[in-house]
Amino acid sequence: MGELVVGIDIGTTKVCTLVGEVRESDIYVLGVGIEPSHGMRKGMVTDVNALSACIQASVHKAEKTSGYEIGRAFVSLAGGHIESINSKGAVGIPNSRGVQPYDLERAMEAARAVTLPHGREVLHVIPRNYNLDGQTGLRSPLGMYGFRLEVEAHIVTASTQSIKTLEKCVEDAGVLVDRFILNPLAAGDIVLTPEERDAGVMVVDIGGGTTDLAIFIDGAVWHTAVLAVGGQHITNDIAYGLHLSAELAESVKLTHGHADPKAVSPLEAFPIQPFGEEFPSKVQRTDLAHIINMRVTEIFELILKEAKRSGYDGLLKAGIVLTGGSSLLPGIKTVAADVLRMPVRLAQPENVTGMAEALRSPAYSTSLGLLKLGLIMDMEDARREELGRHNSGGKGLAHKLLKGVIERLLPREETEE
Repeated sequence: MGELVVGIDIGTTKVCTLVGEVRESDIYVLGVGIEPSHGMRKGMVTDVNALSACIQASVHKAEKTSGYEIGRAFVSLAGGHIESINSKGAVGIPNSRGVQPYDLERAMEAARAVTLPHGREVLHVIPRNYNLDGQTGLRSPLGMYGFRLEVEAHIVTASTQSIKTLEKCVEDAGVLVDRFILNPLAAGDIVLTPEERDAGVMVVDIGGGTTDLAIFIDGAVWHTAVLAVGGQHITNDIAYGLHLSAELAESVKLTHGHADPKAVSPLEAFPIQPFGEEFPSKVQRTDLAHIINMRVTEIFELILKEAKRSGYDGLLKAGIVLTGGSSLLPGIKTVAADVLRMPVRLAQPENVTGMAEALRSPAYSTSLGLLKLGLIMDMEDARREELGRHNSGGKGLAHKLLKGVIERLLPREETEE
């Protein structure tokens, strides 16, 4: 029997509410509510009332299909306001004992103590690795003896105003926010293999309004970013280039779109009805592909620029894992490989059962990842609460929960216990 979890993935193009049971081997989906999104642009709220209505409709559908009343949920977060930094924290260890869970917590609190500009707050603090008396790159120093413990942590920050606005939208829909979770962390949790996370990989979640990325090296998160460009920009380019409405441009993209002009026959054409024209006209599919290719190439050039800015572009042995709804565009993998010069894999959620048929798509990677990663983060909260009551660390619930969190957020041990 697993834990029952609710996640609400609020995107620019859709709102997806899932009720699922997170089990050891899979996620069993009990309820699904998918609703077109209104009131969001580039991951930012533009209309509170419109977005709240979409969330409410999505939640109602999930309640109806699952038979559960939804009161709380994990909620996805993206947008250009997201920023990340890496920080270090160090603490002293009494020489009479080895490193205890409470020492790890103290080190993480020291790393968390960074000065943020006004109007920003910490969203996630994730350990990368530990150092003990100069011994670097430790996966878990629990029980080891030393005098100085140092942690390298990845800190994700967000605009307080943006968080409060999105929280209001969710609460106006009748749901309390358990926590916000950054999109690429949720997506990466569900689509990456342990081997990819260890070797060095970038998960790229291309949604409607944003492209979200996270770099994993040695099993831990080393860099995150959100780019304010996505599938809707491709649709807008088509609408502008072919003089179409946004709705028709989206339909043309889904029906005839291709990101690689070289893979399209010059003989292929299709009819459209442009603005101001009395009769339909024919469009060469290669012309459409050229429009799409320019924007998709730009997206991957921005991704490459961000990878180089992080300084970790040379450490991505496993290359790029693409997911998100816009990764379904034909030819996008070829363009990605040409621009990035790295291995590229398209990924969708795996090990999903129950009401999962429609969810086995890259478009729902973040939605399903919310359930799994949200549960892990709840365990982290329980660990902290336990450590607060027992500063000595102990070997009770706190030790068990911390061990599970470390094994999930840090690289897995090479040898089994």
